[in-house]
Amino acid sequence: MPLSGPLYERVSSAPSVPAGLPMVIALTGFTDAGSAVSRTIDLFRDDLDPTPVVVFSADVLLDYRARRPTITFDGDRLSDYRPPRLELSLAHDALGQPFVLLAGYEPDFAWDAFSETVVGLAEGLQVSSITWVHAIPMPVPHTRPIGTTVSGTRTDLTEAHSVWKPHTQVPATMGHLLEMRLADSGHDVAGFVLLVPHYLADTDYPAAALAALDSVSVATGLVFDADEIREENREYLTKVDDQVEGNTELTAMLQTLEERYDSYMAGATRAQPIIHTGDLPSADELAAELERFLADRREGDDRRGWK
Repeated sequence: MPLSGPLYERVSSAPSVPAGLPMVIALTGFTDAGSAVSRTIDLFRDDLDPTPVVVFSADVLLDYRARRPTITFDGDRLSDYRPPRLELSLAHDALGQPFVLLAGYEPDFAWDAFSETVVGLAEGLQVSSITWVHAIPMPVPHTRPIGTTVSGTRTDLTEAHSVWKPHTQVPATMGHLLEMRLADSGHDVAGFVLLVPHYLADTDYPAAALAALDSVSVATGLVFDADEIREENREYLTKVDDQVEGNTELTAMLQTLEERYDSYMAGATRAQPIIHTGDLPSADELAAELERFLADRREGDDRRGWK
């Protein structure tokens, strides 16, 4: 379909973006098991306060009839219309590290034009790497770490964390196309597919968002404060476990999934899931540890007479 207007606009008041930053891509659309990507976008926007640099046109890229925006009916009047957003922004993680964030809806139209634009923006900004995430339902138990399928050019990540390496055809997403185009352009790119328990895929599963954030952290070194989501996940899992314990069919299903998962992980792959069953350190703890590390290095340098 022909473009009905400009694909995007540059924000005139946007700050300059330093060269060499990592780029993170989070697009909602075809599949988002456990609301992993949408919840991650919410955290990025609410907690990191990203500054838009490029704003893409929903009138050009979005099928409103397929994904309608929300509006509030307030008694006898309408208010709070929320148009969809797709923006390239400058953001900073919990430690103040800058990165480039492309987040929002997955385009319905103009895929070639959009992917070409994103590749051009990545090259213009000289980004150091590109990482994107999405989530699909899989017959895996919630009592085990969420696994990932990793694709792209980062063989270190693929070998370490791709627990399932299928050979199949799948419906493409914009993330897939961007990964291919960026890889063809010589960029370091990694795509993480989160393997979310199929019986929880239609819920807001906090562990899926945690897995998305940890995948980005592993690939980029960025740190995110997800303490609130971790607490939600503890409460969520308690409710799920209560339901399973009171249902013999669910208990039998879970045991079968656990046996299959453990058997596969023991013999079919050397890769390890990124998420672990234990609690992860908070962003404050990571920041404090980083400060101690830097302080120790400075003291060591001073003792050696280095400047």
